[in-house]
Amino acid sequence: MKNIWSFFKGTLVLVGKGSKAYYTWVFGLLVLMSIGMLAYVYQMNHGLGVTAMRDQVSWGFYISNFTFLVGVAAAAVLLVIPAYVYHWKPIKEIAVLGELLAVSAICMCLLFVTADLGRPDRFWHLIPFAGILNFPSSLLAWDVVVLNLYLVLNLVIAVYILYNLYYKREPNKSFITPLLLLSIPAAISIHTVTAFLYSGLGARPFWNASILAPRFLASAFCSGPAFMILLFLLIRKYTKFRIKDEAIHKVAELIAYAMFVNLLLFGAELFKEYYTATKHLAPMKYLLQGLHGHSALVPWIWTALLFNVTAFLIFLIPETRKNKVSLVLGCILIFIGVYIEKGMGLVLPGFIPDVLHEIYEYAPTGTELMVSMGIWATGLFIFTLLLRVAIPILNGDFHVAEDGVGSHIGDQQFFIPQQAVSESEEEAAGGAKDPVH
Repeated sequence: MKNIWSFFKGTLVLVGKGSKAYYTWVFGLLVLMSIGMLAYVYQMNHGLGVTAMRDQVSWGFYISNFTFLVGVAAAAVLLVIPAYVYHWKPIKEIAVLGELLAVSAICMCLLFVTADLGRPDRFWHLIPFAGILNFPSSLLAWDVVVLNLYLVLNLVIAVYILYNLYYKREPNKSFITPLLLLSIPAAISIHTVTAFLYSGLGARPFWNASILAPRFLASAFCSGPAFMILLFLLIRKYTKFRIKDEAIHKVAELIAYAMFVNLLLFGAELFKEYYTATKHLAPMKYLLQGLHGHSALVPWIWTALLFNVTAFLIFLIPETRKNKVSLVLGCILIFIGVYIEKGMGLVLPGFIPDVLHEIYEYAPTGTELMVSMGIWATGLFIFTLLLRVAIPILNGDFHVAEDGVGSHIGDQQFFIPQQAVSESEEEAAGGAKDPVH
């Protein structure tokens, strides 16, 4: 217990140290979080009427973000499998960063669910063993259980690994290996159960499809890894942590396979709806063509499809997915494309037309946008603090002092400008284009 407390105290000291860029970034996130909190207080005082959600469309921007972020969290499994099942060293060195991203994403998921509740004071009913969860009869209860389980698993795994590295010892494999193996089906389950929340609603034909769960997983293994690559490139550029090109290129290759499956399943759903042309075609028609003069989502979904197809071609060709400029472009296109497709492009058409054949076109209000901005800033704030501890430990810059009690902090800056690296130095480093420090 004494060692745990010493480690915790050391992390508190560490997160308070950094360069001007680090302080500026953290301060900017705190400002956005404050704006989001003020908007949420306003929503609390005036009710959900300040949002654009109505009886016709009861899920909106909050649940769209929730659905997308569950996929980002689940994507950590793409690092866990090659790292701990196949023991591939380049990815094993960065797998803990994926687990920390999953922790941050799940925190955002829970915050978006809270923001969507009309009575957030009753959120405690969703806590296992504390509230009336109605488990296992309720699908929502299943979602709460798997999300919390996945959150705890990733947090325990990441903290345990970093804790042992801090004390310069190898993690106990008999303890950590079962948790790592359990995290694989847990990652699959969080997005599968989320898909079941939609597909189990028989009165909503747009969602009531058996391929919705595999579509969710395929899109998750596109957007999540794309976001990871962008973060890895930023981490490699602005910190002293080395991330090998081999790891980034392997993740990019996996994205290409996942996007192919995602586009294939979407095409299969299009064929089924348009070829049969039943009355259930209306939601899909609203999404892609517009319905009875209502077409707010049409430009958005076609933009998303264009982005996804373009990104797929970029990642399909080895030369373009290994080129830094096209790699970054492809990741941005995938992130935006899947965010639209699996966010507003999934949630809203399910309500249109409603059971009375009315069409209500939803668009988020300023309050919803500010609350969402605050939640995203909170997630990035959590991830930043986790990285502030993880990266110095992985670098060997933060470890137990020689007396075995205090902490040695060799990284006082964290965010640093990238220095020029010559071709010869890159080759000596194993081909990885890492910053010299």
